[in-house]
Amino acid sequence: METVNIYLYGKKYSVPADLTILCAMEYAGYTLKRGCGCRHGFCGACATVYRIKGKNELKTCLACQTQVQEGMYIASIPFFPADKRTYEINALRPEQQVMMQLYPEIYACIGCNACTKACTQGLNVMQYIAYAQRGDFAKCAEESFDCVGCGCCVMRCPAGISHPMVGLLARRLTGKYIAPESKHLTERVAEINAGQYDELIEKIMQKPIDEIQELYNNREIEK
Repeated sequence: METVNIYLYGKKYSVPADLTILCAMEYAGYTLKRGCGCRHGFCGACATVYRIKGKNELKTCLACQTQVQEGMYIASIPFFPADKRTYEINALRPEQQVMMQLYPEIYACIGCNACTKACTQGLNVMQYIAYAQRGDFAKCAEESFDCVGCGCCVMRCPAGISHPMVGLLARRLTGKYIAPESKHLTERVAEINAGQYDELIEKIMQKPIDEIQELYNNREIEK
């Protein structure tokens, strides 16, 4: 079995080379109670910073998606205290001053692009902040759509911008006021609430996991 040497919080461990950072931490004996979230998806809970021995660059990643490397110095961020403002979405309107009122720090952006470089999803973070500055909430929502709120961009921002929270507000405003109503979705929610799919869901839940995965992978996807 090929192994690599990594450093978890400064302590050296030899772990299998094919493991993700998350699995390598457990292999090394760590009990993960926070910062492990969905395990193999993209929930953003396992934000991690690392540096390769002998190199200066500090990198960010999701521990569940990143394979260990020789000489990797690792520290996880089980919770990032992003600054989320309190608001009532029904009292807001999709107007430019909304961002000025709730997240005025976005106008202090210096264009360093550190947020984009830190993004674990490869999003153009600085660009969607620029859209938010201009009040173009639909474009901000589209550009930030895959954000999982890991907080790595916030950690690197010299202006103190809470990028995920800005993107979330833009998506909420877009969904409520800008995007066209999805009538078939409204109808489907009503059908679900009426119990129309209860029997079908119960049958699916009784199937083996591999069969459920097969159904999911081959499901009909709306164009």
